Amino acid sequence: MVIEKKLPPLKWNDAGLIPAIVQDADTLQVLTLAWMNAESLRLTLETGETWFWSRSRQELWHKGATSGNTQKVVELFYDCDSDALLVKVRPAGPACHTGAVSCFFNLVNR
Repeated sequence: MVIEKKLPPLKWNDAGLIPAIVQDADTLQVLTLAWMNAESLRLTLETGETWFWSRSRQELWHKGATSGNTQKVVELFYDCDSDALLVKVRPAGPACHTGAVSCFFNLVNR
């Protein structure tokens, strides 16, 4: 996993969260958008697997802990404004709770 030893001062929102775009490192398909807090980012960096903050349950969650669909972190980037993350992963199964590979499967009609 390629990460900087010291992260920049990230810009967390008022709830102490930062959006994390999760992308398949091999196919480049966007898998999901989740939220991280400082603790989930720390756990992600320590374990090499994704951890997020569930806004609905108000708790940490390790992606795949119950489903087995874990995500191995390959690279982690922050954007030019330091207010969003891009997490490139190798998934061990679908990212979406519906069973779809990606959470982005609903096309907006024009």
